[in-house]
Amino acid sequence: MTPVLVTGPEGRLDPGWVEAGSAAEVERHAQAGRTVAVTLSGDETTQLATAAVFAWLGARVFRTAYEDQVRLALDMTESLAGRRPPALTRRGLA
Repeated sequence: MTPVLVTGPEGRLDPGWVEAGSAAEVERHAQAGRTVAVTLSGDETTQLATAAVFAWLGARVFRTAYEDQVRLALDMTESLAGRRPPALTRRGLA
């Protein structure tokens, strides 16, 4: 599986990637085995939420103005989906 890539809003897209604009497109292309790229828009909160949903559906490349924050949201999503180990684990014993 292709690792998740986060670039700036003007980041170049590889010719082999497919750019998707909706959740349905992301899911369809990801299930077909293509590397899906999305360009995030809106304010920071909107971009974080959209990135998490698109990552869950299989998008692997994200263009955003909030690179660091989106990277954290994507790492969390990848951990929840079981595609990467969590950064920190703790047992909740009182």
